[in-house]
Amino acid sequence: QVQLVESGGGLVQAGGSLRLSCAASGTIIIVNTMAWYRQAPGKQRELVATMRNGGRADYADSVKGRFTISRDNTANTVYLQMSSLKPEDTAVYYCAADIKTPSSYFDVRYWGQGTQVTVSS
Repeated sequence: QVQLVESGGGLVQAGGSLRLSCAASGTIIIVNTMAWYRQAPGKQRELVATMRNGGRADYADSVKGRFTISRDNTANTVYLQMSSLKPEDTAVYYCAADIKTPSSYFDVRYWGQGTQVTVSS
């Protein structure tokens, strides 16, 4: 059984910073793409940032230059450093990972439980 456990959300003033973490645990052969999504009230879930196993990162236009995704492959952990936060960044942030386990021929996408980020103006 694979689990993704997130931490690091909270309340911050506009212009501030937060760092989210997400650790994958369980019987894992390899963690491939890891990503962060967010969902604001009344809106669809949107992709924020993604990082492939080789280290290539991609970002939504709305967060480029402010957010940085990184990962520690030895710990199967992905991070999201968020700076210059804006009220419109307020959302529940979810991590996702494409993981190969002994029981799966293909990668399976797993999701974290979500962590609330609230940016006050």
